Amino acid sequence: MPKIVFSKTLERADWNTTVVRDLVVDDIKALKAQPGGDLALGGADLGAAFMRHDLVDEYRVYVHPVLIGRGRPMFQPADDKVSLRLVETRTFGNGVVLLRYQRP
Repeated sequence: MPKIVFSKTLERADWNTTVVRDLVVDDIKALKAQPGGDLALGGADLGAAFMRHDLVDEYRVYVHPVLIGRGRPMFQPADDKVSLRLVETRTFGNGVVLLRYQRP
């Protein structure tokens, strides 16, 4: 399966992976228009960049049963409200809960 890794520092990657330095909105829209599956991404900074450009159709939030007092926020402050519709919940045997939301 082909993969794209967004990185400013990684020089190369193996296993059918393309390293991309900058987010180009038209390139992402072209990828989204292709048949054959979903695009998935992770990371607060990359997610925020995709959100700023209105490139996210679905959010999958995994809640782990661990409390920590520090870390990077999942979502950065924004002026715009994003309405979401809960379409699935799933609880895994280890206590992790998936909350899957789509944009209306």
